[in-house]
Amino acid sequence: MTPRPYALLAELTYRCPLHCPYCSNPATHTGGEELSLDEWTRVFAEAAALGVLHLGLSGGEPLARRDLPKLVTAARQVGLYTNLITSGVGLDANRARELQAAGLDSVQISFQSDDPAQGNTIAGSKAHDAKLKAVRLVHDHGLALSLNVVIHRLNIDRLPQIIAFAESLRPERLELANVQYHGWALRNRNQLLPTREQAQTALLVAQKAQARLKGKMDVVYVLPDYLQDRPKPCMQGWGRHYLTVNPAGDVLPCPNAGSIPDLVFENIRQGSLASIWNESANFNRFRGTEWMPVPCRDCPQREIDFGGCRCQAALLTGQAAATDPVCALSPDREIVDRILDHAWRTEPDDGLVFRQNPQAVLS
Repeated sequence: MTPRPYALLAELTYRCPLHCPYCSNPATHTGGEELSLDEWTRVFAEAAALGVLHLGLSGGEPLARRDLPKLVTAARQVGLYTNLITSGVGLDANRARELQAAGLDSVQISFQSDDPAQGNTIAGSKAHDAKLKAVRLVHDHGLALSLNVVIHRLNIDRLPQIIAFAESLRPERLELANVQYHGWALRNRNQLLPTREQAQTALLVAQKAQARLKGKMDVVYVLPDYLQDRPKPCMQGWGRHYLTVNPAGDVLPCPNAGSIPDLVFENIRQGSLASIWNESANFNRFRGTEWMPVPCRDCPQREIDFGGCRCQAALLTGQAAATDPVCALSPDREIVDRILDHAWRTEPDDGLVFRQNPQAVLS
């Protein structure tokens, strides 16, 4: 029986005013015309009919869509919980008021650092003050607020200050997510990978904050994959509970699945969301455990981690069906160890490549 999806990530646009060197958007993509309001309205209705409950409105920068309030209205009309995932750049009092009136449930705002200078440097844009303004507007309009800070070698040593800064902004939730090496982050992996010592220190800092702030602010800390000996259950398993629709309408099991060279995913303009979720060969390709190679096939954790990340396996080994190489039991673990050794010999500011964004102006 095909599992039911309960969360949809709607990547409304790849346009963005920031140039973060760890952006998970494709470093190269063919583009294509963004889905229209009517097309997204159909996607939301079909998602709700499939059983989806939670909608993430993401990008790029979703505020680049001038029809964003109408998109929120369309989602709320079919009963979806709406979460805006944004840099905050482009949010003003009028837009906040429109989004509140449309029924937006919550807002997640990203920060690059607690320190304005470092934050602006990492973002490749003077965005820190705009983010603080966005936080105030979210509070003023009674919307639920969460914060996200991507953690990497350039800011990980400031984790105590980052947590204190976040606490001062009074979010309900703080997500501290170590970089996942896809998109632009893959290009900058050598500069962004923290050392083992940095990661161990940061974990202790995060655990102390989780205990201290329990009941006041949820602190979620996502460990760096490459420094673990067992893979994460990526997206809780391929095609099990999550799906992504990108700006051009491609339907994906996860935001980065389009990076796998030998997979071609269906487009919502050519079929229904239900038919793609239930019948697509590529959605079914890595569902369950039958596809698994040794050692995954015989592993007692095979229905816990589902073999790890298919995109990571494809990027590192060339085979999407391989055991995720971060696993200590993978025959390809040495690939990760070589990457770590090389990264730790690289200066963090040596050749950092910022996201190139020819459509950076908000329309």
